[in-house]
Amino acid sequence: MWFLFALLSAVFAALTSILAKVGIDGVNSNLATAIRTMVVVVMAWGMVFLTHTQSGISEISKKSWLFLILSGLATGASWLCYYRALQIGEASKVVPVDKLSVIITLVLAFVFLHESFTMKSMIGCVLIGAGTLLMVL
Repeated sequence: MWFLFALLSAVFAALTSILAKVGIDGVNSNLATAIRTMVVVVMAWGMVFLTHTQSGISEISKKSWLFLILSGLATGASWLCYYRALQIGEASKVVPVDKLSVIITLVLAFVFLHESFTMKSMIGCVLIGAGTLLMVL
């Protein structure tokens, strides 16, 4: 089931890039990011209330709060940079560079989460890196 959600995430991320590139035309990238973020906030809280999971807020640990807040800050920084890059660059070049996050995530997961880094992972990283270079050069 995780694969289905991951695949849907990729489809929606692709749509996000194309829709954002069209929508950002003539709009300040920071303003566009703020508008997008408001839509995401409403959608996310809508899902919380739709699934009746709002009572779980009181059960969140301080550690989880800290890391969720840090993750939110990282997401915000990523989106601000992404929208600025989309505004001044071609979507077909911005998106592959953005997807270098796959390689960075694998390395960080190995270092901080002690997840395995196999030969298959290494080959995948090399191929993603090479593919990105081919697409942006």
